[in-house]
Amino acid sequence: MPVRLTATNVLAAVAVLGYFLARYLWDVVDAHYFGGFVPARWSGINLESNVPAWLTPLTAAFLHADFYHLLFNTVVLLYCGNALERRMGPSRLVILFVVGAYLAAVAQWWTDPAAALPMIGASGAVSALIGAYAMTFGSRRQLVASPALNRFLNALWLLAFWVAVQYAIDFAAALENTLIATPAHIGGFLAGLVFARWLVPPAPVSAAPPTIEY
Repeated sequence: MPVRLTATNVLAAVAVLGYFLARYLWDVVDAHYFGGFVPARWSGINLESNVPAWLTPLTAAFLHADFYHLLFNTVVLLYCGNALERRMGPSRLVILFVVGAYLAAVAQWWTDPAAALPMIGASGAVSALIGAYAMTFGSRRQLVASPALNRFLNALWLLAFWVAVQYAIDFAAALENTLIATPAHIGGFLAGLVFARWLVPPAPVSAAPPTIEY
């Protein structure tokens, strides 16, 4: 069965390519340091890099620590991204991915602007897709009569749940001496919740999209 050429599939392919280039063609440590997002660079601290600081939130999204990091992000990207792309089109899907990557970087920078360790991975951008997927295909609970307020309250509940899950993961990772970019995941997810309203068009009346309960 041939693979469809979608923007989502291209993004996933670039992530895979970036992983293998960094690991087998370039020096992986240099690739992560120069191409990863380092908050200190945004704060004006002069650190050596061949990549402009403003571009690193995007280049970081196509670098991954190991194969399992890559596998998880690409699987979620393909699942949520292709479903969203069928509704919003390729251009808007790419915009959402890029906005998610940058707002994830902003969140990570805001929590520790002097950090010199590089943040890598598509998790922030993918979190934006997860947030948009939840807002698009989720079966929203009717909490109040106002549609706008009801949408806001459901988004708030989703954000609270996501924050709790991310800090639980962060706590478990800390026990294994593993660093997780928790603020970036939260920032990306928030981007998805907010921008889904403008980027994802309403479903046709006859459409029957997959639903998830929350």
